[in-house]
Amino acid sequence: MAAVAHSHGVPLVVDNTFATPYLFRPFEFGADIVCYSATKYLAGHGTLIGGLVVEKGGFNWFNGRFPQIETFFNSFKESIGEEELRKTLFTKRLRIVYLTDLGAHLSPMSSFLLLQGMETLSLRMDRHVENARKVASFLDSHPAVREVSHASLPGNPYHKLARKYFLRGPGAILSIRLKGGSDAALHVLKSVQIFDYMVNVGDAKSLIVHPSTSTHFSQLEEERQAAGVFEDGLRLSVGIEDVEDLIADLQQVLNSIPV
Repeated sequence: MAAVAHSHGVPLVVDNTFATPYLFRPFEFGADIVCYSATKYLAGHGTLIGGLVVEKGGFNWFNGRFPQIETFFNSFKESIGEEELRKTLFTKRLRIVYLTDLGAHLSPMSSFLLLQGMETLSLRMDRHVENARKVASFLDSHPAVREVSHASLPGNPYHKLARKYFLRGPGAILSIRLKGGSDAALHVLKSVQIFDYMVNVGDAKSLIVHPSTSTHFSQLEEERQAAGVFEDGLRLSVGIEDVEDLIADLQQVLNSIPV
């Protein structure tokens, strides 16, 4: 993907929210810009709304494809300095146009909570990944579950790539499909006791949602299916609770579904 992007003179932008920089470093594989929803794992506790943009630096923005960035460069090269401006031209423009001119600043309290959350990122991600691996393995073996999508499973089509790119594990977001259809999915949603029914992800606590009636409810059925969102599907964001408690919570619900 990096090679294709660069051959056409465009930067490769990677949303690394689910992986975090602890599990994956996009710059090492050709990315030019990395984005994060800091609301998720970086903060880690559902306490703020924020985002990050990180620029590697060195991309050629003067190939004729980015007139708005060239205009910005010409406007600020004297005050900032050409050499300094060229290093991180994209994020310099973001900072001046959106923060300085439009006021899109993160609040001081949100900044504090984000920095505090990042102090425990490595500890939390290790626990998230290990819990998700065990939960995915349990779900994959349960007779009420039709399918589990998580790259830690050997049968997953992305398992080999995950072992190459995610040496510490492929994150803690997974999806399942149930043999009992949408009724079974909604039954699980209403009956779990530890998993919270929320559309957020990347929280220290475990979360579960029915995407077809929440995050993707406005799409046509064929659009949802093309995106891998089905009526019998649930998305799980596995938290850092005791994994035996999480498995027991899912088991007590799944065992009540007729197979």
